[in-house]
Amino acid sequence: MIVLGLDTATTATVAGVLRADGSVVEVRDDPAPGVRPGHANRLLAAAEEALERAGVGWDEVERLAVGVGPGSFTGLRIGIATARALAQARDLPLVGVSSLEALAHGAVGDHVVLAVLDARRGEVFAAAWRGDERLVEPVAIAPAALAESLLAGTLAVGDGAVRFREQLERAGAGVPADSSAIHRVSALQVCRLGWGGEHVDRDALVPDYRREPDASPRSP
Repeated sequence: MIVLGLDTATTATVAGVLRADGSVVEVRDDPAPGVRPGHANRLLAAAEEALERAGVGWDEVERLAVGVGPGSFTGLRIGIATARALAQARDLPLVGVSSLEALAHGAVGDHVVLAVLDARRGEVFAAAWRGDERLVEPVAIAPAALAESLLAGTLAVGDGAVRFREQLERAGAGVPADSSAIHRVSALQVCRLGWGGEHVDRDALVPDYRREPDASPRSP
């Protein structure tokens, strides 16, 4: 099966193609700190580039997978709207993938993996897995409260783990070096989870925000 995977839950714009031989071609845009994400301008171009690098045409794609978060409100809206449009235009089955699960599955081993994404406003999005078993459901939580619940020996990954390294390590978690690719949501894992996931109706695919948006309409 050939799967096209997309993720815009973080500042990165990620696209990848899982080929029939099991290999994955990934195209990503990781903006420098302080630089605004380029999801709107880069996502479709990244998908096209991934297909070209993989030597795959649109007519060969059999499934479309997209990260549904939790993560950036704007990023998720762009990613899911793009995935819906592509699924409709290309008549492709569509699968929603947890961005936290994709992050966790990039850390192989028998240990507990805590996926942590920076949620801003002094919070993180977090969930834990051991292999394919989810141990903790995704939550939006203060880093201090997350640290209090950690099991010693937990491996914490993601940009939230990097930002709050001191608190997590003090609680007994291991956090790889800031530069490690293990902290990035990978197109490989988005595609693999999409390959095994159940497809959903386009209109049923919604972002996993986990909390209210930063801005809300004013009362009249």
